[in-house]
Amino acid sequence: VQLQASGGGLVQAGGSLRLSCTTSGRTFSSNAMGWFRQAPGKEREFVAAISRSGGTTSYADSVKGRFTISRDNAKNTVYLQMNSLKPEDTAVYYCAADSRASTMSLSKSSSRYDYWGQGTLVTVSS
Repeated sequence: VQLQASGGGLVQAGGSLRLSCTTSGRTFSSNAMGWFRQAPGKEREFVAAISRSGGTTSYADSVKGRFTISRDNAKNTVYLQMNSLKPEDTAVYYCAADSRASTMSLSKSSSRYDYWGQGTLVTVSS
């Protein structure tokens, strides 16, 4: 499985961005998907995750109510809609796939995910 993230960029505080992550292969719908981020000098942290079917989602408290994760299994793509962006959201955002997830499960732990994209940089100016 190969993951390609895109959609990052520079945005002012209060603005919006939508990240996309497209995967190769025919097994996208078999993977739970997650977004993580890593700010300079900080550890990678969980942002959001979505189950294989899309029926279950989870968010970090810091983004709840502002970010929305979704997926289109027909397009092999997972999205992260980010609204009301804050300077503290500045980070490299990574998408990841958990190929061992059951239908409705998802994980907030990066160790659970076995495939990772290359990351896309999001910079929020104040």
